[in-house]
Amino acid sequence: MKVTETKLKGCFIIEPAVFKDARGYFFESFNQPKFEALTGASGHFVQDNQSASTYGVIRGLHLQKGEHAQAKLVRVIEGRVLDVAVDVREGSETYGQWVSVELTAENNLQLYIPRGFAHGFSVLSETAVFAYKCDNGYNKESEGGIRYNDPTLGIDWGIPAGDENISEKDAVLPFFK
Repeated sequence: MKVTETKLKGCFIIEPAVFKDARGYFFESFNQPKFEALTGASGHFVQDNQSASTYGVIRGLHLQKGEHAQAKLVRVIEGRVLDVAVDVREGSETYGQWVSVELTAENNLQLYIPRGFAHGFSVLSETAVFAYKCDNGYNKESEGGIRYNDPTLGIDWGIPAGDENISEKDAVLPFFK
């Protein structure tokens, strides 16, 4: 497993060792002791989620606040997405900055997003199956978010204007400032 810290402290790109042969491939998608040793983050996840989406869907930017904040380890099982993490930790040197990484079923990359970040992704392929581990359970009263097209953040989701598919709930999230 190769771990690379992004420009946002505590946010890591994880590349598993993939073993391929004529039959297909095998890789270890998660190993708690290795994960903790290489990232310094807790690998104690309590909830796994999965979503299926079609081209142009943008989900996010979402977060859980306070005691219900969540760290996430995300990956793509099928298709291709652009995954985005935004640092919303007040006082952080990178507050308001974001990173994106293309996660695909072929590259098997994962992104670890610590607590204190907003998260979202856009679907770049015809369909995508997205999986993520969370270190804290979902709590509706602790939901928060930032509108996907926030002008201050200026995120390029890789989806042409007019092709976005946004939920009603995400379309009315507040702007960053």
